[in-house]
Amino acid sequence: MRENTIVEAAQGVHLVHGSNTNWVVLSDGDSATLIDTGYPGDRGELLASLEALGHAPEAVRAVLVTHAHNDHLGSADHLNRTFGVPVLMHEAEVPHARREFLHQVSVGQVLRQGWRPGVLPWAVHALRSGGKADVRMTQPEAFPQEGPLDLPGRPVPVHTPGHTPGHCVYHLPDAGIVISGDALVTAHPTARGRGPQLLPAMFDTDRDAARTSLARIESLSADVLLPGHGPVHRGAVGEAARRARELAG
Repeated sequence: MRENTIVEAAQGVHLVHGSNTNWVVLSDGDSATLIDTGYPGDRGELLASLEALGHAPEAVRAVLVTHAHNDHLGSADHLNRTFGVPVLMHEAEVPHARREFLHQVSVGQVLRQGWRPGVLPWAVHALRSGGKADVRMTQPEAFPQEGPLDLPGRPVPVHTPGHTPGHCVYHLPDAGIVISGDALVTAHPTARGRGPQLLPAMFDTDRDAARTSLARIESLSADVLLPGHGPVHRGAVGEAARRARELAG
């Protein structure tokens, strides 16, 4: 694996940097919870990260999906079909994962923003990594109950719509960590700066809802942010969400 790919955020909690998207591994002995799976083209790195942390793919108790974009859903169906790993998400994201509809930035939208620094190189990478591949799921499942999930890490899903209607972040109250997917990131190849922020508006299904969801993240008690894109952010997550909301206007 590439150097500095796996970052330990807390005991049993690791952020893994894929080619352009992060995933998170929550470990409990030999078993694990995997949050997101990167692009389809990240599959080798995904499996290598599990091995490096001492987990066979079949020991993953569940994949939790923040949202069903290709760069987060990439290997979810493969893990489900090949190793029998259940894939869980918010009920509003289940039909999205089945590709009954697709809330994802279009090629046309990207081309219209192609004059912005970083957009075209990012688009080329996305296409090469499977950004337009068919990653639809056959057996996505909604969370079985509200509150903490009975999985390694005891993650608590928090519905944060806007990027997609069923987007969720995952709160680890005991560890003081929020795993934020694309509701709050710290960098992106198409973004102008670094630090807590929303993704550029072209990526959000409902920008107003994305801003509103930052207030839900503000209310979570945590001092470490593990984003879907960018490095780990250490500091009050509520303050990070407020900063992102100010930047978004």
